[in-house]
Amino acid sequence: MRKVLLTAGVAVAFAGAAEARDRISIVGSSTVFPYTQAVAEEFANKTGNAAPVVESTGTGGGMKIFCGGIGEGHPDITGASRAMKKSEWENCQANGVDSVSEALIGFDGIALAHSRKGPDMDVSKAQLFLALAAKVPVDGKIVDNPYTTWNQINAKLPSTPITVYGPPPTSGTRDAWVELVMEEGCGEFEAVKALSKDEHKSVCERMRTDGPFIEAGENDNLIVQRLDADPNAYGIFGFSFLYENQDKLMGAKVGGVAPSFETIESGDYGVSRPLFFYVKNAHRGVIPGLNEFIEEYMSDAALSSGGYLNERGLVPLNDTRRSELQDAILNGKQFTRYAGS
Repeated sequence: MRKVLLTAGVAVAFAGAAEARDRISIVGSSTVFPYTQAVAEEFANKTGNAAPVVESTGTGGGMKIFCGGIGEGHPDITGASRAMKKSEWENCQANGVDSVSEALIGFDGIALAHSRKGPDMDVSKAQLFLALAAKVPVDGKIVDNPYTTWNQINAKLPSTPITVYGPPPTSGTRDAWVELVMEEGCGEFEAVKALSKDEHKSVCERMRTDGPFIEAGENDNLIVQRLDADPNAYGIFGFSFLYENQDKLMGAKVGGVAPSFETIESGDYGVSRPLFFYVKNAHRGVIPGLNEFIEEYMSDAALSSGGYLNERGLVPLNDTRRSELQDAILNGKQFTRYAGS
């Protein structure tokens, strides 16, 4: 197994601290959470070390906490269901978090899931936009969303109330859903194409708040429970949660394609995205067990096809990309996407 590079002089970051933390601290995406939790359990079992503390804070919340500073009072790793934004990178830099490594660990689809006891649905991105946006085009005008049942949008859709549980604004899943579904669906309407840039952003990105779309927090398991209790409701969350609950739930087709390992990997399922974690390089070699934890996360046993994360729903990288990832992360390659911009 390749060894994690120890960053020279990292102990300086902890100057004045009596003793470094004895447990790894991880925050971030609710979608990445079960994968990181699985690695944490494997790490603890193999090494005998205390399992890392893994908190599901949402991608945006995790980035804010992660970028807050260097030292034992700040987390070592954050999970993300989207790439780090430029504004987040700038916040990291401002707080002295100037050496970060980015790991694209695999891929995930965002499922529109429902109970197996309820009606199946094949819905387009444009129809999902009409169901969930705060304002929509009607007869060439942008108005407050009038739709309350699916079949009001299209007669082929179920004649049931629009009830969709989804993530809050702090969630990377919410960010990805807005980008991959709402914005793409919104762009199909002529009335939207005529809007100014600011108006376009407001219409295409704003979810409705009048009842049919319900923010359900960062705990995707609560959405699963609500769908099991209400056969006519739908939920938005990562494919891994659908996979883990496939005895109770199934994924609606989006554009004629249902979410699966095969359709997400091929790109045929149009609501798929990469998953990441970010590691604070100044903490390597200082926080006990952090290097070994990163090695476990980067292991073939975790990340390969048939590995234990794949078994939990992660769509893995191909062999070449996985090898490149392992080399970059184990050797502390710095995240530089926004440097000089």
